[in-house]
Amino acid sequence: MLIKILGIIDFIAGLILIFGIGIELPSTLLILFGIVLLIKSFLGGIPKDLGSLTDLSASIIFILFIFFQIHWVICLIAGILLIQKGVFSFL
Repeated sequence: MLIKILGIIDFIAGLILIFGIGIELPSTLLILFGIVLLIKSFLGGIPKDLGSLTDLSASIIFILFIFFQIHWVICLIAGILLIQKGVFSFL
């Protein structure tokens, strides 16, 4: 059950990264997803798991997205990886 909830978080964060590039998103939403993904990456164990590194990089992108305009290719790659990770958590 917990894996499915964390998969939903990955899926929604991936969709935000892919489709929220040109949209002005609220800072609280970006901070919330950045902190949740950061906590999730430390729960998985950063040196052991590639999925935790994906969460860590996506959380850094979310937090930097508040201050800087991130290139759309970086957001697209991180979003695809998060969506893929979210879909595989349902299998």
